[in-house]
Amino acid sequence: MGERAEIARKKTRQIRVGAVPVGGDAPVAVQSMTSTDTRDVEATIRQIDRLEKAGCEIIRVAILDEEAARALRAIRKAVGIPLIADIHFSRKLAIASLENGADAVRVNPGNLGREKIREIVAAAKACGASLRIGVNSGSVEKELLAKHGGPCAEALVESALGSLAFIEDLGFRNFKLSLKSSDVPTMIRAYRQVSEKTDCPLHLGVTEAGSVLASSIKSSIGIGTLLHEGIGDTIRVSVTGDPVVELTIAYGILRALGLRKVGPDIIACPTCGRCEIDLSGLVDEVEKRLAGMKEYLKIAIMGCVVNGPGEAAEADIGIAGGRGLGILFKRGKPVRKVKEGELVEVLLQEIERMKSERGT
Repeated sequence: MGERAEIARKKTRQIRVGAVPVGGDAPVAVQSMTSTDTRDVEATIRQIDRLEKAGCEIIRVAILDEEAARALRAIRKAVGIPLIADIHFSRKLAIASLENGADAVRVNPGNLGREKIREIVAAAKACGASLRIGVNSGSVEKELLAKHGGPCAEALVESALGSLAFIEDLGFRNFKLSLKSSDVPTMIRAYRQVSEKTDCPLHLGVTEAGSVLASSIKSSIGIGTLLHEGIGDTIRVSVTGDPVVELTIAYGILRALGLRKVGPDIIACPTCGRCEIDLSGLVDEVEKRLAGMKEYLKIAIMGCVVNGPGEAAEADIGIAGGRGLGILFKRGKPVRKVKEGELVEVLLQEIERMKSERGT
């Protein structure tokens, strides 16, 4: 079997969001955003802790008012990952966030205007912080919408390039760019076009992606297509609901493309008439028990004792079940027979043993 060709990523300049490098040769960083009220400091810290344990490397929080901006100081002291303040229309809140410890600020220049952006850039310089320059259908300048007939890819790109040129003329280059759309083809076209015109690091995402299922589909197509083409330096999968789910999808996309080997890669057969166990229940239980695992392992959960191990020969470890009895296997080779009711526990024990051996 031939080896999978590595994806050649397009070269971008490297910036830093806090201690995390983005762009250049750095791994594709995974981001998320809290769903708590940032003014509720304890709740926000608890959620960030959960997200960090699930693999989040950069976190964004909404800044609604001055109280939320001031809350960043306590949050910054309590969490270990870089903190981005999410700003929509307020220059004052952006500057206050930087002064209270934000590692970066996300702004949409089209919603602020040049003079306000000038002040935010000056504050970011003074604080040694970075910026995320966001462009989406709601922030494109009215004249560009009229010129292009709506928030198409070309309008997003022209808006972005105008903002980038203005900010770079101010002597500031410590920023990354996002061009988000809820329409996947528009998002793909926009990133493709802008990647040819700038070396700025790119933040990928499909905005307003929806439920877990809808977001998984849209994000895998949009983010996955671009990453496969070598475009993208950091990603955020947007899901309506618990943001911890976003990390599972994000790392799944990166693992599927061979870009990062983080966490368990669980494979399972789709089942057929030969399956005599509750395979779906086994998969759900293993996924739940391994949530937050950082070590990479390819784990197979198969429904056929006879064919399962061979079909999953590339897996590091796996189980295959039958009625009342199953087997534990490694790299397609049976290790031992296991009672059906003990399959999950035996698998998890063996995974812990493999993790321990790798750590020595």
